[in-house]
Amino acid sequence: MRRDESGQVGGLEAVIFGVLVFVVGTLVVVNAWGVIDAKFAAASAAREAARAYVEAPNAGDALTSARQAAEDSMRGHGRDVSRMTVRVLSGAFSRCDRVTIEVTYPVPVLVLPWMAHTGTGFTAAARHSEVVDPYRAGLTGTARCA
Repeated sequence: MRRDESGQVGGLEAVIFGVLVFVVGTLVVVNAWGVIDAKFAAASAAREAARAYVEAPNAGDALTSARQAAEDSMRGHGRDVSRMTVRVLSGAFSRCDRVTIEVTYPVPVLVLPWMAHTGTGFTAAARHSEVVDPYRAGLTGTARCA
């Protein structure tokens, strides 16, 4: 009885191709998770920044407090704070004003050697709003929202 490979349809090349597809699929999922994780980190930083802004002791320290809170939150998520931007989109440091803070964080694209690299990546952005306390001491004016 003679044994050969004459009846074999898919050989080792099918196994190698399957492993390659699995590895590439895993890399795509890891890249997608990196974007989701950066979005969670940005949302947390925006929330903490908005809270710190409205609870600051005075208007001069509000943005500094917000930036510090956002940096602390990003560090807690293991992110590089030098790549993060924090800005006030609307509102001011006065009674009843709704202050909206936006935090953005760039996420690089995973580059695979055989795929064309287009763009610079994604930007994870998050916004959070808080209202300055109408009964807060130390602010001028009257409460319009209470």
